[in-house]
Amino acid sequence: MYPAIHAKSTPDKPAYILAASGETVTYQQLDDRSNQGAQLFRSLGLQVGDHIAICMENNARYFEVCWAAQRSGLIYTAISSRLTAPEAAYIIEDCQAKLLITSHALRDLAAELRATLPETVKFYLVGGNADGCESWEESIATQPAEPIADEVEGSDMLYSSGTTGRPKGVSIPIEHTPMGTAPAILTLLAALYGATQSSVYLSPAPLYHAAPLRFNMAMLRLGATCVVMEQFDAVEALRLIEQHRVTHSQWVPSMFVRMFKLPESERARHDVSSLEVAIHAAAPCPIPVKEKMIDWWGPVLHEYYAGTEANGFTAINSQEWLAHKGSVGRPLNTEIFILDDDAKALPPGEIGGVYFASGSDAFEYHNDPDKTAESRSPQGYTTLGDIGYVDDEGFLYLTDRKADMIISGGVNLYPREAENVLITHPAVADVAVFGVPNEDFGEEVKAVVQPMDPAAAGPALAAELIEYCLAQLTKIKCPRSIDFEAELPRHPTGKLYKRLLKDRYWGDRKSRII
Repeated sequence: MYPAIHAKSTPDKPAYILAASGETVTYQQLDDRSNQGAQLFRSLGLQVGDHIAICMENNARYFEVCWAAQRSGLIYTAISSRLTAPEAAYIIEDCQAKLLITSHALRDLAAELRATLPETVKFYLVGGNADGCESWEESIATQPAEPIADEVEGSDMLYSSGTTGRPKGVSIPIEHTPMGTAPAILTLLAALYGATQSSVYLSPAPLYHAAPLRFNMAMLRLGATCVVMEQFDAVEALRLIEQHRVTHSQWVPSMFVRMFKLPESERARHDVSSLEVAIHAAAPCPIPVKEKMIDWWGPVLHEYYAGTEANGFTAINSQEWLAHKGSVGRPLNTEIFILDDDAKALPPGEIGGVYFASGSDAFEYHNDPDKTAESRSPQGYTTLGDIGYVDDEGFLYLTDRKADMIISGGVNLYPREAENVLITHPAVADVAVFGVPNEDFGEEVKAVVQPMDPAAAGPALAAELIEYCLAQLTKIKCPRSIDFEAELPRHPTGKLYKRLLKDRYWGDRKSRII
């Protein structure tokens, strides 16, 4: 299953629609242009297993490039369009990309990268021209629209977002299967979420992130229509659901929070009754927020826990979640083990490292055998670095990431508890909680808040928020102080770059053990 099949049966059906511009790409256009892209890659000498990099904002050429690589057997690395030139250059060099495709909107970044990267890296630009870059559109226009003779499935190779350090390339072995071989995610979408050729899928997040990229690519295999937002806006997302009668969608919890900060009249005026499935993941969703979402949208919310590493997957629907509030579900096709620091299995209810029994042969961190080894237990289980526990029924609850844990006076504290409380305060738009130096206790709890009204930031609001937290959590879990920021450094996919905040308080200390 892939777009060529639908180009034959439903050539004029929209494969995807860009929400703001309204630009529509049909299945016939997607098939033709991705064929031309594949022909271009072969004309440049790119062979099965070679790497390319893509660094673009959401635009109408994104999937054409991805499918050109996919049907050429190439390994393609999608890079955040928000990275600086040195950050992007590190990824391009690390994955050994022979070619970079970027956009006219990022031409300044392209110029910086050209001055940094080896001359052997070719540059192509979508949507315009720039010195040293070939035009993607002009280049593929000279190529035939027929499939290349040696079509074979390629694969993405994506990098973690680097919230706790330099990004890690996740290398998943490809088997060079015949073009059209259904990937596992396709079965997941169809069997677990009921996606079909008739589905309309709203994608509000950047396409360079693993879940939006992979889910959209799978929807295009099914022959569905994807509605892609160039940038997320809460009101616009609700309008698009109504306009396009969206059946499936995928979100991160920060998007839910933004929608709930809208006036009630704004939320109520949009018809969201077409929604059959609203999937969310990538970041923790506070229990009160999810309760409100289910009350508003109905029992259509589905949550999962997984990573770019594709080493395991848990799932939970609305009904299950209401009976196990806070859980991210039970594993599919594998087992979960909670291990202590000595890699010994813990019983239900006890907190430890979360490990999947699968995945030891499924991925490795590119060019980083130490990180690969750190992700394995002695038993061969694999972890994404999260901490949590399972209940007696096997439902998984995440408490934090290991790197975010605060140790204060020898007590392990999990910042998510305070974050989940503070985000429910009406004056809070976003919040991060983490440990900062304390000479007596090693660390103390600090909160950095993005207020709804910047003018409200100050000692009075800080005191109010601390009292609000103290009313719901024990004192040691609550922030001892609160600072304010106009905007927190949050990745558009919902992940918070907490490291950037923590570094301000820890300075040049080589150790965070006091």
